[in-house]
Amino acid sequence: MKRKLGVSVYPDHSDFETDKAYLQLAHDYGFSRIFMSMLEVSDGKENVQKKFKALIDFAKGLGYETILDVAPAIFSELGISYDDLTFFHELGADGIRLDLGFDGNKEAMLTYNPFGLAVELNMSNDVAYLDNILTYQANIPYLYGCHNFYPQEGTALPYDFFEKCSRRFKEKGIRTAAFISSQTGTIGPWDINDGLPTLEMHRRMPVETATKHLFATGLIDDVIIGNAYASEAELAALGAIDRYQTAFAIEFVPEINEVERQIALDEQHYRRGDITDRMIRSTEVRKKYKNHDNPAHDHEGVFQRGDVVIGNDRFGKYKNELQVVLEPHSDPRKNKIGSIVEQELVLLPFIHPWSKFTFTERKV
Repeated sequence: MKRKLGVSVYPDHSDFETDKAYLQLAHDYGFSRIFMSMLEVSDGKENVQKKFKALIDFAKGLGYETILDVAPAIFSELGISYDDLTFFHELGADGIRLDLGFDGNKEAMLTYNPFGLAVELNMSNDVAYLDNILTYQANIPYLYGCHNFYPQEGTALPYDFFEKCSRRFKEKGIRTAAFISSQTGTIGPWDINDGLPTLEMHRRMPVETATKHLFATGLIDDVIIGNAYASEAELAALGAIDRYQTAFAIEFVPEINEVERQIALDEQHYRRGDITDRMIRSTEVRKKYKNHDNPAHDHEGVFQRGDVVIGNDRFGKYKNELQVVLEPHSDPRKNKIGSIVEQELVLLPFIHPWSKFTFTERKV
């Protein structure tokens, strides 16, 4: 399943031209999904249609998939019914997100709507809600899952709970999504906006680290920036991310040599299948570089978690093997070539046996 990057827009709290410019910019950096809130509409059905359709049409022209966030109160406000999704089809939406659930049979029936609109469920509850819907033979390709976001500091999900909730959907083959928080965005659906992440640990985290983390879990297909507007630097950082393997940002030591730089940056790494607790071993590179000299440097201290080391000329057959340190240890036969940036240490537990990974240089 292809992974997507998404942005959020709030037409009832923003300017149409500003939203258009934001969507164009995000598109230029590879974003292809939109979370569009309809929770606050209050200016009549005709005005709502005009405003939302214009923005969705513009987004469609850029190739975006647009999911509208809706609630029962909006249906009453606009005089429409869950039994007839014509209104959303005419807006050009690709799906609707149900803020509240029904009895299971209702959600299943909605996935057979004649317009092919996706029906997105709230993933942030560790209950058998999805199982109930699937027993009613829902149309699975048109059933999505998406976590909530949490505007108030301290209210977002802890990781272990997030994992349990997400597995319920991922193990059933449902497309999944979660939110991260821009560190510059100030717009959301409510008057409180301490950021809009799904996970509390992501609230103050750089967007690229939070996104790498969500993708590394293997539980989330689409990552959406919850608040508007993310900065261009943030959009660019996310656009550059490898969505299918972890690319660690590494800060090199000054004494790194060209062979070590090539091993780190130019090779595809994977963790050896017969793992050890002490380090992540990338062993294939030592075969390719076995005839390249590698004098000792930065080899006499205690290596710390997240340090990246390469075997030096003293290491015999293990010369030029790359390792990522998991447990502190000393070994003068290894050169420290750099360290994974601190905020990305959270990614280490997701490098499993045979996991693929790479490195990108972070300038000190």
